Amino acid sequence: MLVENEKRVLDAAVEVAATSLHGDPTHTVASAAMDTLGRIHTGVNVSHFNGGPCAELVTLGAAAAAGPERLVTIVAVGDRGRGVIPPCGRCRQVLLDLHPDVFVIVPTADGPDSVPIRELLPHEYRYPDSSVARLVRFDSRYYDDIVAGRKTATLRYRDPIDVGPVLLVFEDADGFRTLPARVDRVEDRRVDELTQADAVLENAPSPDLLRAGLRRHYPGLPDDALVQQVAFRLEQ
Repeated sequence: MLVENEKRVLDAAVEVAATSLHGDPTHTVASAAMDTLGRIHTGVNVSHFNGGPCAELVTLGAAAAAGPERLVTIVAVGDRGRGVIPPCGRCRQVLLDLHPDVFVIVPTADGPDSVPIRELLPHEYRYPDSSVARLVRFDSRYYDDIVAGRKTATLRYRDPIDVGPVLLVFEDADGFRTLPARVDRVEDRRVDELTQADAVLENAPSPDLLRAGLRRHYPGLPDDALVQQVAFRLEQ
């Protein structure tokens, strides 16, 4: 199910498709993306016999021209009523390299839904020269605890994060708040072996409540699953 900000992105792409795609075979797909400031950027594809950029890549260029903010959501919509369409293989690789934490809106049997770009490229190739700053997403209810230093770690499942600079992103219906931070340590933990010390880092009262919180984020998380404990500190 799409959250409010993702619905705004989809609506923007649908509007561009309706106003800019008029049966011209050169322009058949519209795209929209939202950055961490809540700005929406749009573009359309440019088809040509020698190739040409997909709508998602044109949107990446428009977003880059507006400033260096990271993208959090992107979608493409086809002409002639085709609705949401998934990115091609080339666009998936480009998005993974340039915006490795972006969520992509894709069609499903139950309607449009958003998925992390990494899930669209299993066993993905990692471009060795790609060194973009990572995003770490949080529910907005964690903002005050992180600012106050009560929460200094997060547990992630199938969501790899590396040591180095990151941008913490807190999303609610009104948009985004961000905090620059640095990941100092990443360690594997088994869900059924989480300790009280792990709970303290997460500002949770006990390991059992920490596990319960994890399962709200990751339904069906098995007891023997490996999760990453990501320890971070805010940058000045």
